[in-house]
Amino acid sequence: MKMFPGTTMIENTDPLVSGEGTAPEIARFREQLAVFYRANRRDFPWRENITPYRIVVSEIMLQQTGVERVLGKFEPFVARFPDFYSLAGAPLADVMNVWQGLGYNRRALSLKKLAGIVMEKYSGGLPENPGLLRALPGIGDATAGAIMAFAFNLPSVFIETNIRRVFIHHFFPDREKVADSDIVPIVAAAIDRSCPREWYYSLMDYGTYLGAISLNPNRKSTRYSRQSPFQDSDRQVRGKVIKSLIGSGKASAEDLSGMTGCLAERLIPILESLIKDGLVKRDKGLYRIA
Repeated sequence: MKMFPGTTMIENTDPLVSGEGTAPEIARFREQLAVFYRANRRDFPWRENITPYRIVVSEIMLQQTGVERVLGKFEPFVARFPDFYSLAGAPLADVMNVWQGLGYNRRALSLKKLAGIVMEKYSGGLPENPGLLRALPGIGDATAGAIMAFAFNLPSVFIETNIRRVFIHHFFPDREKVADSDIVPIVAAAIDRSCPREWYYSLMDYGTYLGAISLNPNRKSTRYSRQSPFQDSDRQVRGKVIKSLIGSGKASAEDLSGMTGCLAERLIPILESLIKDGLVKRDKGLYRIA
């Protein structure tokens, strides 16, 4: 995978006027972005052999999860579950087992539910409609827009972390607070409607590069917030519970307390939350993957 060796940087000696996004500025930005992308395009498995299913899996995996972790999980997952049909019909425990290591386990459940709906309601074909996509489990505005662009090569307008970083860096260099509503019109004006898929790839790649070499421009976003520490968090304990149940099949709360190192008074509410989310079931005092 290419990780920007000998990177060609977008020139920023003639800054774009803050927040205006005039036609000449947008044209220059698009040209500079294209130069960067030709020299620094990254290769990922979800950018090859493109199908709507592979794009959906990759986009849900990439939610709140770094590319490096997804790289180790994407190909084993699509090898085990190569299409909506196989994923919809698989036991949740099998899906969770392959998902292990990605965290945010509710995404795996959402992905399985999504596959079931696609099979039942759309005869196995993902709808090419952002409204219908947003109605599917685990898909919000940004993910629906990404699927429209990457799966169907259609010019949707959406914002995620890397896109936000690029546009704040180039169009709002002097603004202290930038809302997504300020960015969306510029994205809509700048998008390459002839090949939105590659254009968004170029934004993702350049946004990642900016994040590695500069103070994060997203600190200026009104949506910016620091993620709470993972160590000793409820999220970490939830992951330990899922892993323990995959390994043991069934376990009592007492057993799980020993397996996870979590005191019972803290563990019980976490188990209840996992039951509420549909990830775990309780039967005669024993817990198992739903």
